[in-house]
Amino acid sequence: MAVRLTWLGHASVRINGSSATVYIDPWKITQKGPADIVLLTHDHYDHYSESDIKSLMDASTRVVAPMSTPLVTDIMKPETSLSIRNILIEAVPAYNLNKAFHPRANGWLGYVVTIDCMKIYHPGDTDRIPEMKGISVDAAFMPVGGTYTMDAREAGEAVKEIRARHVVPIHYGDIVGSRKDAEQFSRLCSCDVHILNPGESIDIG
Repeated sequence: MAVRLTWLGHASVRINGSSATVYIDPWKITQKGPADIVLLTHDHYDHYSESDIKSLMDASTRVVAPMSTPLVTDIMKPETSLSIRNILIEAVPAYNLNKAFHPRANGWLGYVVTIDCMKIYHPGDTDRIPEMKGISVDAAFMPVGGTYTMDAREAGEAVKEIRARHVVPIHYGDIVGSRKDAEQFSRLCSCDVHILNPGESIDIG
């Protein structure tokens, strides 16, 4: 069965597999639906939205994050892992190198999600950091908008290191960045780059 990857706008994404539906950083989402797992990268307002999370929750939803809030059921730290509903969730570091928006000391996260034998990477709000060299995945959502994260050029270099077969540019079009950043990123990559509109999906498998 194929795994479906959906960009919901900004840094918000959804991963649909055979056994679960996973949302990462839901914010301003219009495509509602019960979430089995919600992964949060950090607590900035455009990544931790209580109203969006609550709209996806039912009694069995697991909310995973690097911080403690009333909605979080599982706290993770970088370089730890967790299995939920036969889905492996690996927490990886996410931080800025030369700017102060996302300090390494905060322990904020990206995630590698293994679902139906597919490995999908969401880096969180990060620069191109040394830890990316150890990551190898089937698909990745890559921030390209700059200012708070990698820009298109840096994201293009990062993709070479993680060796993803499919890449979806994110973190542009709201607050910072534009489609031009996604298009520049696409030109720098030799893998399959899927520039989506919010709500659009691709299937991998």
